[in-house]
Amino acid sequence: MMAKTLFKTLSMATGLSTAMLLVGFSSNALAMSPFQASYQFAYNGKNLGSATRTLSQSGNNWKYVFTAKAIGMASASETSNFNFSNGQITSNSFSRTSKILVHSDTMTINFNPNSKTINTKKKDTPRSFAWKAGALDELNAELQVREDLKAGGLKSSYLIADAKGLDTRHFVKQGTETVKTPAGTYNTIKVVLTHDNKTKSSIFWLAPQLDYAPVKMSHVDGNTSYNLTLTGYKK
Repeated sequence: MMAKTLFKTLSMATGLSTAMLLVGFSSNALAMSPFQASYQFAYNGKNLGSATRTLSQSGNNWKYVFTAKAIGMASASETSNFNFSNGQITSNSFSRTSKILVHSDTMTINFNPNSKTINTKKKDTPRSFAWKAGALDELNAELQVREDLKAGGLKSSYLIADAKGLDTRHFVKQGTETVKTPAGTYNTIKVVLTHDNKTKSSIFWLAPQLDYAPVKMSHVDGNTSYNLTLTGYKK
């Protein structure tokens, strides 16, 4: 049971990161640029592994990759491919591969704006639903939020695709806080992702001096919790 819950936790680490770059105050922030951030991964208070986020660019083609690994138990990898023009991300594809012990799971999402459809496949079950302008995936959503902030303001909500459809997300700012990490001490903006399920809580601490990258993340779901804490960051 613990392994199964940990598997789900690793997989959701990126989905919850939609809020990571949510709140900023500087209109002079740099344009979106490649970076790599590394994190320490803790599950129910125990340090079990590590995670990374890497944004790379080839012309107008961008790739955002998240990986996480709990030593000897589970691993997860997610990749978002998209284009970026005039401050707007256009999603192309998203994939997730997760593994727990000898069991693995995959999910893919393909965005087709020309045919106005989104096609997904999870556990060999294909689905198709209507594409909408601004449709994002769990990874590139956080980047779109940052670009919107730089352009002057956030949208009232964001459409995030999962295996079954488009979900609407909302986030709330809750002041500032100083956070100490293995990578250093940062003045941060605290952001909370609200859940309909009151037993869940997701909090993100964003560092303006790192272009609003997250230096800490916390998620609680009933009696289960995980934390990601920054260990390194480079452009």
